[in-house]
Amino acid sequence: MIVRKFMQWAATAASAERAEGAGSLARAYLYGDFAPQDRREAEVALTALLDDPAPSVRKALSEAFAGAAEAPIAIVVALANDQSDVAAPVLSRSPLLGDGELIDCAAIGDAFAQAAIALRPNISASVAAAVAEVAAREPLIALAVNPGAEIPEFSMRRMVERFGADGELREALLSRPGLPPSVRSDLVAATASALSQFVVGCAWLSSERADRVVREATDKAHVMIAADAERSRDWRAARALAKHLRGCGRLTPSLVLRALLSGNSCLFDAALVELSGLPERKVLPLARDWRGAGFAALYKAAGLPEKLLPAFRAALSAIGEFGAAAHDSGARLSRAMIERVLTACEGADPVELGSLLALLRRFDAEAAREEAREAAQHLFAPALEAPDVVVPLCTPDGDHAPRVIAIDLDAIEAELAAA
Repeated sequence: MIVRKFMQWAATAASAERAEGAGSLARAYLYGDFAPQDRREAEVALTALLDDPAPSVRKALSEAFAGAAEAPIAIVVALANDQSDVAAPVLSRSPLLGDGELIDCAAIGDAFAQAAIALRPNISASVAAAVAEVAAREPLIALAVNPGAEIPEFSMRRMVERFGADGELREALLSRPGLPPSVRSDLVAATASALSQFVVGCAWLSSERADRVVREATDKAHVMIAADAERSRDWRAARALAKHLRGCGRLTPSLVLRALLSGNSCLFDAALVELSGLPERKVLPLARDWRGAGFAALYKAAGLPEKLLPAFRAALSAIGEFGAAAHDSGARLSRAMIERVLTACEGADPVELGSLLALLRRFDAEAAREEAREAAQHLFAPALEAPDVVVPLCTPDGDHAPRVIAIDLDAIEAELAAA
């Protein structure tokens, strides 16, 4: 009887009053002591309110039923497929919505509805994968910062692929604990691309110099990622990183040589396994016997440049002698090891190995700057850092009076290292 009177009243009441009444009826259905007949009538009345033309009425139902496990599932599903402001409460909290309903709503919903799904307290891998594939930027950031979201590795990489140029998304992904090395690698590459496009677009650096700076800073960041795996003795993580880098075309001889000159044999070994296609049990003994013909055959099978073999042998000799003593991070270049390789290449043809010698000297300059920066931090407070590049530009009014913009290339390395 009470429910019938409610429906008669709702036929003429204002929308604000209907919304308040709908919420009260929904709460009474959930928590009231209805007789079975009255409860059935209440459910019919609540279902009828789904056709109310006022969104505020349907939203009141959605808010009342959002966290209730005893809500009528047909009503909850209907509300989840309503317009986004109506659907958001049940999409974000309802325990009655399964993965199938959530995936379907993510596929057809707008950014507001997708964000509501992304912020649910617990999100399964299948739902997270669906959101990562179709959602807009803001829902993806919400998904990345949600600690209750089980995001598969391939889905995080897909998020970087779609919106890697967005700094907020990169920061949100970096805040997740236990980020897989392949995802960190993709974040490094996305950051490098964004920085390169920025400095080139501003005409602060030539595209060629920007490419070199970013490439070498990216290699440095990858060695740092591998160093984390080496410190934790996670060989599988190093193998996964090497496999990912090879698939992306980033497992270059210069990266492998940098890893060795940083005292990081873990990435070097993983690279040999990945590039040669040989099993680990065969690769590791050959890699340790770097003087023998077996290592030369392994090196050739890995497809590394033959002319660089003496440099790699010198680096392996140095790492065996004092690589660990130079520093224990496995991420910073060692000047002592670089000098050993430069000495080994002294008698080589400068035309044939010109590019290698230039690379080694850049490595040496980088290591020297890092050592000087460390010393300066201890000697001076606060430490003063000079900019790398000074570019004269014209003032906007065209009078050609020069003003100076300082480009700190160390900031590029710092941002890549943070990734």
